[in-house]
Amino acid sequence: MSRIASRERNVGRDGIAEIAVSGFAGAMPAGGAQDATRLAIAVNRDFYDALWSASYVILPQRFNTWPLLSELAASAPARLEIGPGLHPRLPIAGTYFVEVSRPALSPLKARGGLATLGEITALPFSDCSFDLVCAFDIVEHIEDDQQAFRELGRVAKDDATVIFSVPLHPSRWSAFDALVGHVRRYKPDDLLAILGEHSFVLEQSAGFGMQPRSPWLLDFAVRALTHQRVQAMRWYNGLFLPLGLFLQRRLAWASGLIDVANVDELLLVCRRGGRKDAG
Repeated sequence: MSRIASRERNVGRDGIAEIAVSGFAGAMPAGGAQDATRLAIAVNRDFYDALWSASYVILPQRFNTWPLLSELAASAPARLEIGPGLHPRLPIAGTYFVEVSRPALSPLKARGGLATLGEITALPFSDCSFDLVCAFDIVEHIEDDQQAFRELGRVAKDDATVIFSVPLHPSRWSAFDALVGHVRRYKPDDLLAILGEHSFVLEQSAGFGMQPRSPWLLDFAVRALTHQRVQAMRWYNGLFLPLGLFLQRRLAWASGLIDVANVDELLLVCRRGGRKDAG
């Protein structure tokens, strides 16, 4: 969940500024998009540094993504996961991790992960480096998501598997989105267009996410994380996260794009198309 964040064009643009997150509340700076982006990055890093400093590694076997990812990882010697925090989905040992939150690095390294500090918009790897690339709950935190998708495509080998998740439907924007550093929710048609622009072929998808569906619970989370952050982090790590893991459902995969009318967050499995010859 550790992500580089920025502003949303409408509700989200003001949301990050208006939610009182550890002293970063207030109006966006008058210096334009660059200053706003720097502030949003600071807000995002502050939130997730606090979260991971008070947390512990949840092994990937605990998540409902494990059946698929363990199978894919077995035939993918070069693996990359971006922004896992302390909730990696790929096998930790031997996997490369790029993480913006420094407190998450040492625990991943202690379990054999090849973790480095970095951002999805400037991945520290050569072209065509990986057989499997994952980015769960990442690109919705990025102002320049086109650059994020370019980087995903750049480091993936031809025919590599690229997996990522995004929240859907801008009309469902909430204060919780702003609090955790989202800058957008995607329209399904826009998302499909982005995939085509970056040579990602959608193979299968599923509904995803552990966010509470109850508006009351979301409002409670926002109030608690705004006004009682330390206690809220303890509740999250000690109660809500274990409960969410216990209650999570098996992923219901379907070929192509599922019916997303009632889907809040979408998980996509894509194939990286072949690169066109420069000549």
